[in-house]
Amino acid sequence: MLFAGVFDLPWWGHVLVVLALTHVTIAGVTIYLHRHQAHRALELGPVPSHFFRFWLWLTTGMVTKEWAAIHRKHHARCETADDPHSPQVLGLGRVLWGGVFLYVKESHQPETLARYGHGTPDDWLERHVYTPGQKLGILLMLAIDLVLFGLAPGALIWGVQMVWIPFWAAGVINGVGHFWGYRNYACADASTNILPWGILIGGEELHNNHHAYATSARLSSKWYEFDIGWLYIRLLEILGQARVKKVAPRLRLAAARQTVDLDTLQAVITHRYDVMAKYMQSLRQIYREEVERLKASLDAKTLKSLKRWLARDAETLSAQDRAAFDAALGQSSRLTLLVEMRRELAALWQRSTATHEELLARLQDWCRRAEASGIRQLEEFSSRLRRYAL
Repeated sequence: MLFAGVFDLPWWGHVLVVLALTHVTIAGVTIYLHRHQAHRALELGPVPSHFFRFWLWLTTGMVTKEWAAIHRKHHARCETADDPHSPQVLGLGRVLWGGVFLYVKESHQPETLARYGHGTPDDWLERHVYTPGQKLGILLMLAIDLVLFGLAPGALIWGVQMVWIPFWAAGVINGVGHFWGYRNYACADASTNILPWGILIGGEELHNNHHAYATSARLSSKWYEFDIGWLYIRLLEILGQARVKKVAPRLRLAAARQTVDLDTLQAVITHRYDVMAKYMQSLRQIYREEVERLKASLDAKTLKSLKRWLARDAETLSAQDRAAFDAALGQSSRLTLLVEMRRELAALWQRSTATHEELLARLQDWCRRAEASGIRQLEEFSSRLRRYAL
């Protein structure tokens, strides 16, 4: 008879064990590697910090410096050829099913680690145990699983532990999280929220929220969203083992100001991703209104592409698509105006050399022209801009 292990559990007991063990690993990735190490959104006390580092060594073999560096490079080069794992560049299938290989490939790039791996642990344990003994940790986890749960169940539990992070984090988050889902914020990349309930992957399901405010320790944004990683962080705060450094600003809409002032400007810049998301909604409304009129001059394929082009920065389009986009816009003065005013609006927070007074003058002029445009959606949006507050 095969060794049954210290705990002779029924099949459903093994399932619960797998869910519990992999959830601890997910918590380690999102709290320790992601929010604490990569983005410095919170500080962790020595107990959870060392526990998570040890646990991730056992269950993933990942090196903190490598993970943080690759993730930071992903944010810095998002959706470009230099992004280590963009499904927009490499294709969803390659990232979803082969994300772990993309991670390993990037971890062998010394320049990535040198440029983006700063500030990660460099103590005796890291230099002599965790980094050189990556495989030792996962082999030790195998031995522990075999002893606790028996040969067959232990091997199966260990196997699930080994594929859990490569699939859910390297595959689903990096792949699906930049390809399919909903968006609260119109940030420049293609990040999406996969689900509003961040439980299975520790809150990382709310990926668009994260890319909008990367240094926020809380990934949930809307009232209906739930980030279980944030719940754990709050519990650690109560225990004195964590300190939150930054969270995303909460959207506040006040009564519309008669005069667009510096406070309005600051609020618009602070909530810029919400501003652009709402602007895109207005643009889509006008697109639907223009489609019927444009059917007479544009073919169905171009109309379908036009909707996709409108959602992107024209600078990111290929030369061929840009030419087709410009030609299509030439058939609609309303869409042309909205695209141009979107570019001007985005320039408010992209021009770092302009003074506050110059930016304020541009915003005041933008609102004046929007309200005089004769386009209902622009007039309503200008009124909304006047309501943004800190």
